[in-house]
Amino acid sequence: MGWALPPELGAALARRCYTSVVPTVRARHSITETPAIAAALDDAALVWPDLRHDRAELLRRLVEVGHTAVAVDRRAVVRASAGAVSGVYPTNAASALRAEWPE
Repeated sequence: MGWALPPELGAALARRCYTSVVPTVRARHSITETPAIAAALDDAALVWPDLRHDRAELLRRLVEVGHTAVAVDRRAVVRASAGAVSGVYPTNAASALRAEWPE
């Protein structure tokens, strides 16, 4: 058993990590409920009234809905940019590069 910090700095004696009983290995995130976040949660409570007393769940829902709103279809981005640099490289550029690679 040891001290995390010297006792004169007010350290507490710890027998084990206090998070060992938490039932997940996933990362946790803490945020401060600023006025803007509080307003977003209050608005979310109007959309999901059954969750109005569970601000943590409201926050999770907001994150999920926000992700859906900003999610990028990566394949669509690739399709949209296909051919954007046509003519920049010689016709056989890809073949020439492949020929340089070891088998």
